[in-house]
Amino acid sequence: MRFIYALIFWIVIAIIAFFAFAFSGVYQVGADVPHWPITRHAIGMVREHAVERRIADIKPPPLNDPALVKLGAEHYSEMCVGCHLAPGVGHSELRDGLYPKPPNLTRFAPDPAEAFWIIKHGLKMTAMPAWGETHDDHTLWAIVAYLQKQPRMSAVEYHLLTAGAGDMEGHGQAPAPASTAASAPASGMR
Repeated sequence: MRFIYALIFWIVIAIIAFFAFAFSGVYQVGADVPHWPITRHAIGMVREHAVERRIADIKPPPLNDPALVKLGAEHYSEMCVGCHLAPGVGHSELRDGLYPKPPNLTRFAPDPAEAFWIIKHGLKMTAMPAWGETHDDHTLWAIVAYLQKQPRMSAVEYHLLTAGAGDMEGHGQAPAPASTAASAPASGMR
């Protein structure tokens, strides 16, 4: 019985300490000041394990279709370059002001299932939006297909691939309901 009282006592002390810390305002929340190492580690650990658990059953479709890669490149050009850069784009003012710094996706090809889940659902506390709110799965997989090619791509290849990106119809609009989205041709996004 003493153990239970001691446990309750320490839980109450921990709750009081948390609220005292939270209301003190000591923790710097500005994006221009890095997290404390323990905070950065805790957030990273939670994010890593949460994503790992949620991608366990995701099976990527074939990602080598040139039309799929082109569609993905066009959307990446419109939505992602400011944070994640692109071939020939080594800097952005938006990226410079973000904390944590988004990964430079020109340097590596992310795991397809992980990339799909993160693009679809976003990540809290990182400024990564949930693109699944405005884009269907086919388009999100297209972005993943593009990401698999990007690290080996030259700036010229990137610019050729994204030449029509600014002319995409319906970009940024919510996807059509499932009944009409399935019947629409894949090229209707361009």
